[in-house]
Amino acid sequence: MAGKRWYGRDTQLTLRMAFTLFLLALLYSVFLAVLWKYTGSLVLLVVVGAGMVLFQYYVSEKLVLLSTGAREVSASEEPALHAIVERLAQIADLPKPRVAIMEVGTPNAFATGRSPKHAVIAVTRGLLRLLEPQELEAVLGHEMTHIKNRDMMVLTYASLFASVASFIVQIGMWTGFGIGEDDRDNNNGAAVVVFLVSAAVWAISFFLLRSLSRYREYAADRGSVLLTGSPSTMRSALLKVSGTIQRIPNSDLRAAQSMNAFFIVPNVKQSVGELFGTHPSLEHRLARLEAMERNMNAARG
Repeated sequence: MAGKRWYGRDTQLTLRMAFTLFLLALLYSVFLAVLWKYTGSLVLLVVVGAGMVLFQYYVSEKLVLLSTGAREVSASEEPALHAIVERLAQIADLPKPRVAIMEVGTPNAFATGRSPKHAVIAVTRGLLRLLEPQELEAVLGHEMTHIKNRDMMVLTYASLFASVASFIVQIGMWTGFGIGEDDRDNNNGAAVVVFLVSAAVWAISFFLLRSLSRYREYAADRGSVLLTGSPSTMRSALLKVSGTIQRIPNSDLRAAQSMNAFFIVPNVKQSVGELFGTHPSLEHRLARLEAMERNMNAARG
C-alpha cells in the first residue's frame, strides 16, 4: 500500500489502543483475583468463559447476519459490488470476504467474522443507492480495514469478562444475593463483595470498551485512506451517510440500533456525548481525514 509513505504510522492512535487494552487486562486481572478469593475456585469460571469465547468465535458472523437480515449475494447478482470488494482485498493482501446485502433503505455497512478467512462485508441497499462508486469504495475500504485488523475478534475477546461481570450483576439484581438477610453470614458477605466488584468492573469496562471501539473506527478510516488514497472521498461518504441518517424517522432507525457498534456510522440522530458512543463524532473523524489529506499533499509537493 503505497499510501503509507505519505504520512507514516499513526503512533499516537496505536499507543492509545494498546494502553486501553492494558487497562482492560489490569481490570480483569483484579476481577479474577476477587472471584478466586471469594468463590474458592476458578474452574467453573474458566469453563464458562472458554465456552463463551468458543461460541462467539465460531458463530459470530452467522448471528450478526441473522440479526440484521443480511443476505449473502453472489458475483452474478451484484457484479460491481463484488468487483470493488475483490480489488480492495487484493490491495490489502486479504482473502476476498463474502458479500451480503441488507434490503433496507438506511445507508450503512459493516464487517464481521472471526478471521479474514471467515469474513463478511455487508452493505444496505440504501448505501448502494446513495453513494458514488468511489465513495462506496471508501466505505468498503473502511470495512476491509476492520477485517485486516481483526477488530471483531479483538472486541469480542476484550469484552469477555465484561460480559461475565454483567451477568453476575444481573443475577445479583434478580436474587438480591441475600441482601437484607443476616449480613453477618460469611457467604452472604462474600456474595455482596462479588456483586459490588462485578458492578464496578462492568461500569469501568463499559467506558474502556467504548474508547477502544472509537479508536478502532479512527484506524479503519485511516485504513480506507491507505487502500484508496483519497481522504476527501472518505469524508464525502461519511457526510452523505450521516446526513441521510439524520433525516430518517427514529422508528426506522431503532430497528437496527443494536448493531450500532458494527456500522460505519451509528443509527442514531444524536448522542449524549462521545464518551458513551461506540464511534467518534463525525466532526472528529472529518478533522482526522482532513489532517491526513494535508500530510499527503505536503509529502507529494
